[in-house]
Amino acid sequence: MTPLSNTDYDSWLDLWQRYLTFYETSLPMSTTDATWRNLLDSNVAIYGFGAWQDGTLVGITHVVLHPNTWDTTECCYLEDLYVSESVRGQGVGRALIEQVYDFARQKNCNRVYWTTQEGNTTARTLYDTIATQTDMVQYRKNL
Repeated sequence: MTPLSNTDYDSWLDLWQRYLTFYETSLPMSTTDATWRNLLDSNVAIYGFGAWQDGTLVGITHVVLHPNTWDTTECCYLEDLYVSESVRGQGVGRALIEQVYDFARQKNCNRVYWTTQEGNTTARTLYDTIATQTDMVQYRKNL
């Protein structure tokens, strides 16, 4: 697992587009380009990591660090996680999340958290072994 770098763009873009397809959504290319720039910009608290297998990018994760009102240190929001279909079930997702945990510890974060779709049972099977599901319910109003 390594931080994403400028040379990873094409491989990242392929996985990013597959991730968006998985969630049955699409974004304007301007948003995708802004996301990529933010992942590489050390002045923005958004970070990207990749999992490699035999020189091929097979998984990505993006995290956002932010302050909160319930602690004096930042939280780490694991916003995106995607593993290529060809390597699912081989520990890549777990390794990416463990990388996020290590990164968050290094940044002195007080917690790592994320959301997923209720029906994402394959991923939730993993999540249930490495984190605690809360009883919080997310509400959203898109603006």
